[in-house]
Amino acid sequence: MQQLQCIFLLSESSGEVMVEKQTTGHHVDRSICDWFWHQYHHQHHNHNNDQMSVVTSPTHYLFPLFRHGIIFLACTQLELPPLLPIEFLSRFADILSDYLCASADAPLNEDIIKDNFVIVYEVLDEMMDNGFPLTTEPNLLKDIVLPPNLVTKVLHAVTGNSSPSVGPTLPQAAASTVPWRSTRPKTTTNEVYVNLVEQLDACVNRDGNLRRCQVYGEIQVNSSLPGFPDLTLSFTNPSLLNDVRFHPCVRFRPWESSQILSFVPPDGHFKLMTYRVKERKKIPIYVKPQLTSDSGNCRILLW
Repeated sequence: MQQLQCIFLLSESSGEVMVEKQTTGHHVDRSICDWFWHQYHHQHHNHNNDQMSVVTSPTHYLFPLFRHGIIFLACTQLELPPLLPIEFLSRFADILSDYLCASADAPLNEDIIKDNFVIVYEVLDEMMDNGFPLTTEPNLLKDIVLPPNLVTKVLHAVTGNSSPSVGPTLPQAAASTVPWRSTRPKTTTNEVYVNLVEQLDACVNRDGNLRRCQVYGEIQVNSSLPGFPDLTLSFTNPSLLNDVRFHPCVRFRPWESSQILSFVPPDGHFKLMTYRVKERKKIPIYVKPQLTSDSGNCRILLW
């Protein structure tokens, strides 16, 4: 991966720069955020579309990611595959949500970023080194940068000084062959849960016949296993899976040879795999619409 030269966190509503992190010796001027904001605002006003592809400015390539009213914006002068910086920004956003949000009911937002900007900088410092991704595993990051808790928040509110959030020593897992797993996981149970989450995208014509159907799925795992467990997960018909993407803990050779997931899991919640299923013959769930009108006249447009 080529170097990312700067990362900005912008407010999607106002364009305010909340966080600026220069990752290399090349300085990216903040005025590029104003240029991007005008481009985004113009596109959003004309096309009502929150998502933008890679944006080419007069001086840099810009890679935006939109999450919960926050724009994660990466900048570089070098041409590189767009999925790499977008994937890093997505990982960064997920880790910040894990660090700063107590539950899924309170998602990441502007106020949380502003209240914890020190943690945001420290996490980003550990995740990237001189513009290259370095440590992206939440389990290892939490041993390096301590997550905020109620005690540190109260001390900061009373005294105005926060206790050091960076651990005094480097975790042992940093030198391990499995850096995504702590060397001494703290578990009170010996169990693992696997959730299969799928999103269905289908088109049905006016006769009720299926025209197109695709499934986007992910496998979520919650592991509470001591030691270094070696797990295996197999599928009844793995040939249906396309565009698979794995967590770094998955060994690629068993999947390439026999489509079996073999891995040593991280401790806690993580996303094991994402995939896409093309050309399903039937829809597992069918919804039949029923429309009524008080005036007695009802017109349905199908396309």
